[in-house]
Amino acid sequence: MDQMTEVMLENGMKVHLKEIHTAPIISHWVWYRVGSRYETPGKTGISHWVEHMQFKGTPLFPAGILDRAISRDGGVWNAFTYMDWTTFFETMPASKIDLALKLESDRMVNSRYDPEEVASERTVVISEREGSENEPLFRLEEAVESAAFETHPYRNEVIGSIADLNAIQRDDLYNHYRKYYNPSNAVLAIAGDFDTSSILERIRAVYGKLVGSPMAALELPSEPSLSSEKHIEVHGPGETTFLTLVYRAPAASDPAFFVMSVLDSLLTGPSSLNMVGGGGISNKTSRLYRALIEKELAISVSGGLQATHDPYLYSITITGRPDIEPEKVFARIDEEIGRLQDTKVTQEEIDRAVKQARALFAYGSENITNQGFWLGYTEMFDTYTWFSEYVKRLQAVTPEMVQQAAQTILNRAARVRGIYLPEGAES
Repeated sequence: MDQMTEVMLENGMKVHLKEIHTAPIISHWVWYRVGSRYETPGKTGISHWVEHMQFKGTPLFPAGILDRAISRDGGVWNAFTYMDWTTFFETMPASKIDLALKLESDRMVNSRYDPEEVASERTVVISEREGSENEPLFRLEEAVESAAFETHPYRNEVIGSIADLNAIQRDDLYNHYRKYYNPSNAVLAIAGDFDTSSILERIRAVYGKLVGSPMAALELPSEPSLSSEKHIEVHGPGETTFLTLVYRAPAASDPAFFVMSVLDSLLTGPSSLNMVGGGGISNKTSRLYRALIEKELAISVSGGLQATHDPYLYSITITGRPDIEPEKVFARIDEEIGRLQDTKVTQEEIDRAVKQARALFAYGSENITNQGFWLGYTEMFDTYTWFSEYVKRLQAVTPEMVQQAAQTILNRAARVRGIYLPEGAES
């Protein structure tokens, strides 16, 4: 059975189910529409911190029991916070899936938020933030995002700022949890070896009894377009120079996103959209690999395109060579982008780029955990149809569409150019 079943519980919780009988495994995901996009100044990082607190236990499932219970039953579990969402998952032997159902339904409403645990986790999250600050690409990304957006919360790192992490209090966390960890704000996605009617009964027994509070969709004002090229320079630890060019990218629900996916594959090699991994594709046939790596102007090049609710960013990131001036690298990239803008690519090149993007998409969809991921992930920015029609929409992209996207999206006058220089290097 390859069809997805969608059910809406009376409390407003959306349920997506997909039977896959290739192995006796079930992957269970709960998605909440909350992440850094929903945060306000002074509270950045609160969604990620709440995710941490959800592992601190409930009266029914005290903290020390959770890991042991999942491991004892042969399962794995984890959680992620991003800009548009927070998700928790368990992949378990099919016969043990009731533990995941009970655990997630319980901590949706009964997490403790003990003040001592809040204080302890503050130290953990701040330490995580400080560790990230030692990473050159984190520093460069944070500076570039801040320059690329004036008001939209996408300008803030998911982990938040040190000032906000020091200021947030226990009641701030608990109120954030009570508002957003709400059946009406959640999508339950389950893929694997089960009978749909049977598991629906179990879902209704544990999730159906929870009280939902309808939530209005978050409407954010449109971010004005970048009116000129911005130059950002960051200095920090390390020995390597990194370069980046960042452009505003379409929201995932925009038809232009699929054109941008093909352009990304053609220019730098396809970006993986799956947050839980699954295969990889060489980018050695991409235009910038041939122009930069084969010509020994850079060590590596990659593109970054993410499926987001609102227009976000498309990035080109380069690991520099110590003997090559950054300006020479930027000039070579602009030459390649100019070729895309001035001359239509061939259908043969489009077909190869689509084939690579499609292959990476397939690798990120092949196991049961990946299938559970996609069942819920697409609801955070569109609908499941986005996933089921992804390949068809890539194949509809034409050379004319790619050229137009290169002209409008990869606009030199509306981008951020960033350089990370190791301390001691010359500007």
